Amino acid sequence: MKTKIFIDGSEGTTGLRIFERFEGRDDIELLKIPTELRKDPAEISKYINESDITFLCLPDAAAKEAVTYVKNDNVRIIDTSTAHRTEEGWAYGYPELSKEHREAIRTGKRVAVPGCYATGFITLVYPLVKGEILPKDYPVAAFAVSGYSGGGKKLIAQYEDENRDKKYGAARMYAWGQTHKHLKEMQKITGIDRAPLFSPLTTDYYSGMVVEVPLYTDMLKGKKSVNEIREFFAKYYEGEQFINVMPVGADVEAGGVIYSDARSGWDGIDIFVTGNEERIVVATRFDNLGKGASGAAVQCLNIMLGCEESKGLNL
Repeated sequence: MKTKIFIDGSEGTTGLRIFERFEGRDDIELLKIPTELRKDPAEISKYINESDITFLCLPDAAAKEAVTYVKNDNVRIIDTSTAHRTEEGWAYGYPELSKEHREAIRTGKRVAVPGCYATGFITLVYPLVKGEILPKDYPVAAFAVSGYSGGGKKLIAQYEDENRDKKYGAARMYAWGQTHKHLKEMQKITGIDRAPLFSPLTTDYYSGMVVEVPLYTDMLKGKKSVNEIREFFAKYYEGEQFINVMPVGADVEAGGVIYSDARSGWDGIDIFVTGNEERIVVATRFDNLGKGASGAAVQCLNIMLGCEESKGLNL
C-alpha cells in the first residue's frame, strides 16, 4: 500500500524541491490540494488528516497553526520550519548525530528538520562536545556563506531580477544583531553553554554553502592536531553515507580554497579540517537546499518508512 503524503506549502522553495524528489517513486501517493484552496484552513485540515505523513513547508506561525489541525492520531508530521526544532516531543531530524536521534526519527510522530546553517554547525560541534574535545563553555564562533536560494522566494526573485540593483552582485552580510533564527537550535542541540557568535552572508549564486568554526587548540580538552581532529570525525561518522570527511590537505589540493557552491545539487555533506598547531578550522560544505533542507526532510521520511535512507536523493 502506498504511503499518502501531503505537502502543506508546496509552492515554496523547500516544498517544491520535496515534490520534485517524489517524481517516479512508486511507494508514495501525493495528495494534491487545489491551488485556489491551498490557504483554506478547512481544506488544509482535510488533507492533513487524510495523509499518513504531512510535510510542513511554511513560515513558523503557519506551521504551528497547521499542527493544531491534526485530529487523526495516526498522522505523522515532518516540519521544515524553525517552529518546532527545540520543542519537547519533536524529534530533531539529524539521524547521523547518534543512534538515539535516528531511532527518534524512525518511531516519532513529530519530526523537525534542522535549519541549513544549523546543519553545518551542528555536524561539527555536536561530536566535538559529545567526545569531550570541545568544552561546553568554549566561546564558539561560526562563519558561513550561502547561495541566495536560502533566503526563500522573495530573495530569489530579487537576485534573479534582470533589472536588479548592482548591490546584489556583492556579498550580503546580515544578522548583525546576533539574533539569527538558527541560533537557538545551534546552542540547544550541541549543548554549549552560550549561543555562538554567528556571522552569515549570502552571495550571488543559487545554492550551496560553507559553515566554518575556528578553534584554538590550547583551549580544547587535550591539545589536538589537525590530523587527530580529522580522524575523530572520520571515526564518529564512520558508515554514514551522507557524510564525507575529506582528507587533510583537500583544500590545498584545490588551490588552497574551498568553493561554497561545489556541492550544489548533492544531498550529502563534506567535512574539512585544516589549520596548524595553534589554530584549527573545521568546516562543512553542502547544498542549503539538499542536506540543509529538502534532502534532509526526504531522508527523515525514508527513515520513518523503513526504506533505504538515500531513496530519491542524490549521493
